Amino acid sequence: MTGFGLNLLLAIAWVALTESVTLANLVIGFVLGYAVLWLVRPILGPSRYPDRALAWIRLVLFFFYELVVSSVAVAVDILTPRHRAEPAIIDMPLDVRSDAGILLVTNLISLTPGTLSLDISEDRRTLRIHAMFARDPEALVRDLKQGMEAKVIAAVEGET
Repeated sequence: MTGFGLNLLLAIAWVALTESVTLANLVIGFVLGYAVLWLVRPILGPSRYPDRALAWIRLVLFFFYELVVSSVAVAVDILTPRHRAEPAIIDMPLDVRSDAGILLVTNLISLTPGTLSLDISEDRRTLRIHAMFARDPEALVRDLKQGMEAKVIAAVEGET
């Protein structure tokens, strides 16, 4: 059984033991199950599940942070008389290799206000992006690679 499946089974067992079928109780059971799996890692043997689950949590939190920051930046640029936008189309070399990872990186970039994934090269090593704030394209590419792409690689491909 996978780590996620075992964690889900422990969460369902928690709900059954507490006799309270609520979403909050299921989440509590899931967190407690995760803690139990974390503690018994030496007994069950090596598993990448705890590390990858944390990587997914980091990715989601990072994306929500970026979503808020970029939404504020776009709103300020639209609502103020002085426009700071310097749009450009830039190419970002990709380190992510899996189909799921590439799909996730491109979609998260497109979902973030101020950036849009336009195309991916035939060899799947370069992503073309339209950026609303591209005053320094190299810095933007560096930020995307060290932030979004690195967290996607950790979550999807299991590398840190």
